[in-house]
Amino acid sequence: MRPDTAELVLGLVLFFLIFGILGMAVLPRIEKTLVERDDAIDGGMERAETARAEAQRIYEEYQAELQAARHEASRLRQEAAEEGAALLAAIRAEGQQQRDRMVAEAKVQLAADRVIAEAELREDVIAVATELAGRLVGEPLADLPSTRAVADAFFAEADAEAAGKS
Repeated sequence: MRPDTAELVLGLVLFFLIFGILGMAVLPRIEKTLVERDDAIDGGMERAETARAEAQRIYEEYQAELQAARHEASRLRQEAAEEGAALLAAIRAEGQQQRDRMVAEAKVQLAADRVIAEAELREDVIAVATELAGRLVGEPLADLPSTRAVADAFFAEADAEAAGKS
């Protein structure tokens, strides 16, 4: 069975006509859509790569700033420790000076108090000794001028002995 030539020609003409219509109208739209999809995919990847590179750059800047901040904090801690040590040394020196001044003042005050106490004691000893001697003799000796000279000579001799021992 052989196909009818008229049907074959008509079929071929219609086939090429439909093929031409599809090739001119539908295929360019399909190609345009495919190009747009490729561009969207490739462009999206490029945008993602650009965004990743920007994020990496920002991260590196952040790390550099963080490192600089850590270095600055370390430097500030070191300076604060040094200032604290210097301040502590200054306070200790001032405290030492105050202590030395107070000790010196106390020594001067003690020496003055000692001299005063010694003078008062000598006067009391002279008064008690004169009174006792007057009771033994039976008459008051406090009015005699030699009483004071004898007591002074006794204390001078006692001071000389004390100085010789030390």
